[in-house]
Amino acid sequence: QVQLVESGGGLVQAGGSLRLSCVASGVFGSINPMAWYRRPPGKQRDLVAIISSGGGTNYADSVKGRFTISRDNGKNTVYLQMNSLKTDDTAVYYCNGNIGGRLYWGQGTQVTVSS
Repeated sequence: QVQLVESGGGLVQAGGSLRLSCVASGVFGSINPMAWYRRPPGKQRDLVAIISSGGGTNYADSVKGRFTISRDNGKNTVYLQMNSLKTDDTAVYYCNGNIGGRLYWGQGTQVTVSS
């Protein structure tokens, strides 16, 4: 069974940094693309960053210049490096991946940024 598992969330002060990881298991082909989404409290889930199998990336305007998405294809892992964190970044962060035309989602990891 395909599973995506996020890790690395936690509590951090504004201006700090955090690195999220998401590893996919049970995958024998490529994952294209992989992405990070987030759901702030009381709001819908929105795209944060996305990365293709070739390494091309796109970011939400709100995180450009602060967040970096990367991946390790050999490990089927996607990362989100978050710098200069703001209180507005507080959310549950989810990774997903397109495997054989089907989207798979992780369980989410909580990121809380304090002022």
